[in-house]
Amino acid sequence: EFRQKSLYEFRDPTQEDPRDVAAAEYGLNYIGLDGNIGCLVNGAGLAMATMDIVQLHGGSPANFLDVGGGANEKAVTEAFKILTSDSKVKAIMVNIFGGIMKCDTIANGIVGAFKQVNLQVPLVVRLEGTNVELGKKILETSGMPIQTASDLDEAAKKAVASLS
Repeated sequence: EFRQKSLYEFRDPTQEDPRDVAAAEYGLNYIGLDGNIGCLVNGAGLAMATMDIVQLHGGSPANFLDVGGGANEKAVTEAFKILTSDSKVKAIMVNIFGGIMKCDTIANGIVGAFKQVNLQVPLVVRLEGTNVELGKKILETSGMPIQTASDLDEAAKKAVASLS
């Protein structure tokens, strides 16, 4: 965009997927796919690995949604709004490695988003990294029906199993 400003003047967001437009407004990277398990991750490599492991266990990813390393609670809530706007999404899997991103920030965002969007599909969350114990405690004491997983394989299995 910064190199080709004259080309971007022709951009018409009304011709784009509204989920792509919403994601861009909050600094999220979103690509819709044909599956039924919504994937919320941080980092493109982790997103690819998450989609692969979901597929390996018999599931089908509904999207590529990368919240990046600097997401805040508001961005997480917006990510959940994008995921739940897709009628094909029948479960959501969150896979976060908290390096720059702190797991407690993501956990607070998940709990807030769960309440705000009135989540009606199963939610599986795998957190690892900075403040992981605090993040897990936030999820466990939230009173929400959030399934947690200790690793990516377990999370994918739980997400796929939640569909049946």
